[in-house]
Amino acid sequence: MSIIQNISFKGNRIYMTTDEGASYSLPLEAFPVLMQASPTQRKGWVIGKFGDDVRWPELDEDIHISSFFEEKEPDYSNEVAEMFAKYPELNVSQIAASIGINKSLLAKYIYGIKRPSPERVEEIRQALHDLGTRLLSA
Repeated sequence: MSIIQNISFKGNRIYMTTDEGASYSLPLEAFPVLMQASPTQRKGWVIGKFGDDVRWPELDEDIHISSFFEEKEPDYSNEVAEMFAKYPELNVSQIAASIGINKSLLAKYIYGIKRPSPERVEEIRQALHDLGTRLLSA
């Protein structure tokens, strides 16, 4: 198995180099915590004991080497991504909390890294509808 040798960032991408000389890259959208982090925070990584994961202690973020093989390029053609693109003022953390999911998971839906199930789309749609109703009654 490959061992992580280096992590770097350029533009909106994260790059991983292995001991075998292979290099992999993903958009930062795949890792919402890192996407929101400052350049200084992104530099605060350490390679795990077995060389197959990276940790950012300050950010409480971990990435396993397999993430670079499992994640994919963004596909913004989903209803959740379109909803949040239409209303960028929405607070992702608050919407995620209101439906009981992790902010990172909702961000992956928004950035097109993961596709929400039809049931999840309905939950998100309902949370946004409820927010609109509360705003209108204020």
